[in-house]
Amino acid sequence: MTQQYKQQIISGAKNYNLTLEENTIDLLLAYHQLLIKWNKAFNLTSVRDPLAMISRHLIDSMSIAPYLKGQNFIDVGSGGGLPGIVLAIIFPERNFDLLDSNGKKTRFLFQVKTELKLSNINVHHCRVENYQSETLYDGVLSRAFATLLDMVSSSHQLLAKKGFFYAMKGIYPKQELSDVEKNYKVVDCHSLIVAGDQAERHLVLISKKP
Repeated sequence: MTQQYKQQIISGAKNYNLTLEENTIDLLLAYHQLLIKWNKAFNLTSVRDPLAMISRHLIDSMSIAPYLKGQNFIDVGSGGGLPGIVLAIIFPERNFDLLDSNGKKTRFLFQVKTELKLSNINVHHCRVENYQSETLYDGVLSRAFATLLDMVSSSHQLLAKKGFFYAMKGIYPKQELSDVEKNYKVVDCHSLIVAGDQAERHLVLISKKP
């Protein structure tokens, strides 16, 4: 099965013009195994099928890779490390902070950081609205956050002046976009294709108004 997982990752990465080195693929597979193992006790994801985890979590997370701009990112409500850990593995030269209020999930994130020796990751156990950082971020990432307005209003203090909110959503969030535009600027909304998963995916890019 490992070879099948590997081929699925390689194939999925090609859709985003990503050529992954062997070590990168090995780290993604190792993370996948930790996600399977810890999910049994920590309920990190409702997806139980290991093969489905590859497409619905790993490939889904890497689908936003072509749109990232900058060096420092924070994944708010990181949960099991999606998309933060996947992106940190793909981009070892960039920094990714992972933030979650659930202690079990942050323990898992720290375990992944330690076992996989991911030096470009920092884990924070805190509610997003209470988290303060001396260094502001080029990108604030979220996946399946409650609403776009909730995301930007609770994490606005973390975004650098010229940074972007990267919100991963399912179906096209028409109503949420109109709500956000009252206070922030919706820069773009990209339709994403995830190999092996037919569900709708969108990436919304939002910036602060001047």
